Amino acid sequence: MKPNYTILGIESSCDDTSAAIVQGCVGDARVLSNCVVGQNDLHKAFGGVVPEIAARAHVEKLDVCVESALHEANVHFDNVDAIAVTSGPGLIGGVLSGVMFAKGLASALNKPFVGVNHLAGHALTPRLTHGVEFPYLMLLISGGHCQFLIVKSHDTFVRIGGTIDDAPGEAFDKTARLLGLPQPGGPSIEKAALNGNKDQFSLPRPLLDRKGCDMSFSGLKTAVLRTRDACVDQHGGLTISDQNDLAASFQTAISDVLVEKSKRAMKTYLELSPKEPVLAVAGGVAANSFIRENLISLCDHLGVDFLAPPLSLCTDNGAMIAYAGLELFAAGHMHDMSLAARPRWPLDTTSPSLIGHGKKGAKA
Repeated sequence: MKPNYTILGIESSCDDTSAAIVQGCVGDARVLSNCVVGQNDLHKAFGGVVPEIAARAHVEKLDVCVESALHEANVHFDNVDAIAVTSGPGLIGGVLSGVMFAKGLASALNKPFVGVNHLAGHALTPRLTHGVEFPYLMLLISGGHCQFLIVKSHDTFVRIGGTIDDAPGEAFDKTARLLGLPQPGGPSIEKAALNGNKDQFSLPRPLLDRKGCDMSFSGLKTAVLRTRDACVDQHGGLTISDQNDLAASFQTAISDVLVEKSKRAMKTYLELSPKEPVLAVAGGVAANSFIRENLISLCDHLGVDFLAPPLSLCTDNGAMIAYAGLELFAAGHMHDMSLAARPRWPLDTTSPSLIGHGKKGAKA
């Protein structure tokens, strides 16, 4: 029988402060609580996340989130087996805030703690929500990342493609700013697109003419800029109709790229002959209904199961960190006070970096 654990998860890699309690065993756990405090109001005047403001807000809210998570789950610190915390990648100030908080808590309570890769939290979410078996294909699409991963175990991830520049979430945010839509960009563009004509503007589908599963979204964003400027010149400003049509055309272009690249990624994945083939998606962009529907249609066509977490677990959250920590803790992984916050931390350390190296290591 697999041992049961109660794990406190802490997440602070970007602009959501979160703490959660997950209880159960590997492949069969449940979320008892998941407290998330967002920072949209703090950053909306700046058109994006300001790292220093985000870090300070995490410091103010981490203890509040943990207290709330424990209360909602009706769990006391005495019942917690281990503390899991995002230790990278992410905005270094936020990651450092969470890591130092977790270290202090673990030291004061004499509890073991585990540093979790934020991307592994997303990638293992299907194990938490659906108990899916290894190996499965993961499309991780978020504000800062976009990768196709074959998830072989709790700590073995094979990247078979990814973005070489902007992630889809980043492209959504930048495009929303170009169109005068509020942040965060993903929900704003999806809402505007509902009233738009997706065929009104011809936008590029980058890298579809190249083999493989790598993607690029920077050029698409530039095409939106040029099309917007042409609309402004023609009409003396950006009309609501043009705004909606551009949003719909942009969203469709993103979706077309993701669907085609997913088709290619699944071909590689299916060569492993998995017993129950699965395409899972996670990350903030996975909350986009239009993209989900198109990916579901692709999976239906190919006879592959499609899995996506509930919308509350698509964006950054402590529950995914708690569950990833549970898998690591069950496998004997623990850290000491030397655990460092990491701004960069690729899941697949054997594949060549997609976008180069910096002083802190591989970027992706």
